[in-house]
Amino acid sequence: MLGRVRVVLVNTSHPGNIGGAARAMKNMGLHQLVLVDPQRFPDDNATARASGADDVLRDVRIVSTLEEAIGDCVLVMGTSARDRRIPWPVVDPREAADMVLDQLAVQDDAQIALVFGREDSGLTTEELQRCQFHVHIPSMPDFSSLNLAAAVQVLAYELRMQGLLREGSSTKMHKLETTNRQANVLVTADEMERYFQHLEQVLIEIGFHDPQKPRQLMPRLRRLYGRVQIDQVEMNILRGILTETQKAIGVQAAGERRR
Repeated sequence: MLGRVRVVLVNTSHPGNIGGAARAMKNMGLHQLVLVDPQRFPDDNATARASGADDVLRDVRIVSTLEEAIGDCVLVMGTSARDRRIPWPVVDPREAADMVLDQLAVQDDAQIALVFGREDSGLTTEELQRCQFHVHIPSMPDFSSLNLAAAVQVLAYELRMQGLLREGSSTKMHKLETTNRQANVLVTADEMERYFQHLEQVLIEIGFHDPQKPRQLMPRLRRLYGRVQIDQVEMNILRGILTETQKAIGVQAAGERRR
């Protein structure tokens, strides 16, 4: 759906910001970039800042006026960091993302524009009045102006996050340890029980645990370990620590591991 969302940059003065915006877009799955009367483009600085988002730059559409950029759009949102004293509907980036996705869901051919203004002065009052909604990024009031590419990143990120949530997809990356086949293979209850037996024995040997006066030590340790899921690699580390502890205090471990 995000293929129907376009980012419109108005009268951008620095080509590096165009490249940065293209990179931010591609990071979050947006590809339509429209430039309204850019001061310098194409430009090597744009390509360098895009950092691989060359396809977004290659497909850029350049137009002369904002009207050309948004003429076929059913929803136009303009970003503004300043209070223009105009009674216009204002939303934050998260609300804007919800509205965009709602519109895309109910209208299969809907085209939507997110409009960003000049680096030094943003959008003019007339340009903002061509947008149904104004998007305000709630930055610090005494330093509210964001870099252009950063502003694009904020809105693109919110669209990506809300889109993933609606799809039921995870918003977190689960890092897998690929260097060891035992990683992320959880230990069994029997393996945990053997570990607790080994742990209790070592605690007795170092004088930390008195079975005659247990003070609920082992139940508390069981509860502590129960809060996490331990995999095979982690268990090997824990058992190894216990075995080396026994060697250090001069107690001969029964085999390489207690079974």
